[in-house]
Amino acid sequence: MLKGAIFDFDGTLFDSMFIWDTAGEMYLRSIGTEPMEDLQKVLKPMSLLQSATYIREKYAVELSVEEIMNGINRTVEDFYFRTVQPKKGVAAFLEQMKKQGVKMCIATATDRYQVEAALKRCGMESFFSEIFTCTDVGHGKDEPVIFQKAIEHLGTTKANTVVFEDAYHAAKTAKADGFLTVAVYDSHEKKQAELHSVSDCFIESFTQTEHFRKFAYGL
Repeated sequence: MLKGAIFDFDGTLFDSMFIWDTAGEMYLRSIGTEPMEDLQKVLKPMSLLQSATYIREKYAVELSVEEIMNGINRTVEDFYFRTVQPKKGVAAFLEQMKKQGVKMCIATATDRYQVEAALKRCGMESFFSEIFTCTDVGHGKDEPVIFQKAIEHLGTTKANTVVFEDAYHAAKTAKADGFLTVAVYDSHEKKQAELHSVSDCFIESFTQTEHFRKFAYGL
């Protein structure tokens, strides 16, 4: 029986991936630097810390990594405080999980204060006992550290806990570390076949979760 769930935030719970598609480019242009064409692809699997470090080194930005991180956050923060919305059906899905006693937390590359702002504005903060960020744990989702910290917090096991991810690189990391993975469709992930290959279950929409419920019941 399902006991625990670790959710990614952007592209999984909230329809927010598009803002990160251009965040690095917008930040560089804001400081007078023209980004290379492949920047979006390069930054996609990186944490905020990793992205800021890359930008500083690749573009010879004469600012500290922390200053670059703060600059990127300022570029996107209004979106989280005022605009971003959960994906259709998410709130009802989480409510059902809560009623069934499933312990839930978030593991995300987005900084905590932005996630907290979006959850609070949408009345969803009570579903999650903790928010783990790549910045806080010091590792991106190319390593399993954030998932390990999350399951330790939940106090569940890998046999009865699932990781919800929309991104192939993150789902691949979780799966390789022995986690059960649930792929959540998001149009910004182009490697859908690869995502499916490393997932134990697939959710195309949170309004259609019958397949997931059968999968979770069998755990």
